[in-house]
Amino acid sequence: MGESDKKKRYTIEEYFALEETSEIRHEYFDGEIFAMAGTTLNHSRLASNIEFSLRKQRKQHCDVFRESVKLEVIKDFYYPYPDVMLTCNPFDLKQKNKIAHPSLIVEVLSTSTEKYDKTVKLKKYKAIASVQYYMLISQYEMSVELYSRVSDALWTYEEFTEQNAMINLEKLEITISLSDIYENIVFEKEEDVE
Repeated sequence: MGESDKKKRYTIEEYFALEETSEIRHEYFDGEIFAMAGTTLNHSRLASNIEFSLRKQRKQHCDVFRESVKLEVIKDFYYPYPDVMLTCNPFDLKQKNKIAHPSLIVEVLSTSTEKYDKTVKLKKYKAIASVQYYMLISQYEMSVELYSRVSDALWTYEEFTEQNAMINLEKLEITISLSDIYENIVFEKEEDVE
């Protein structure tokens, strides 16, 4: 999460109005807004690669959104901007600027967000009834972590680290290779980025 604007607490209406006119994105959490930091080239490439792979295979009644669309995690309370989302919900597909019922959420990890993505967001995203998969992609090494819903109370965890590994999102009828996700990625040391 970015820096909090501690001078003011925002109503949800004020937040939505701000986002309509702001040149930068802000996450919203219980009245506080957080400016979203810039990103690395690898971060952007990874988000583009996963979006492209999903878009090629998605069902006709589904759509994929990247970085500039809010996720309504808790109505009027928590609105982050995941890196990539896929939704097949007809209500979502009619919205102007937010998704509330994604099937898949993807976050590209950075040193500044990794802990938050693996703890707070993991817990909040798993509580969204429509979410079937939560994918975490490292930009520092070839590593994808996948949480898959088995039932309301049970999730499985897998990590993929081999270039020829295939990630099967069975409920979405999508299979993605690590080589496609990491196409054109040159790894740098963590201390050199962000």
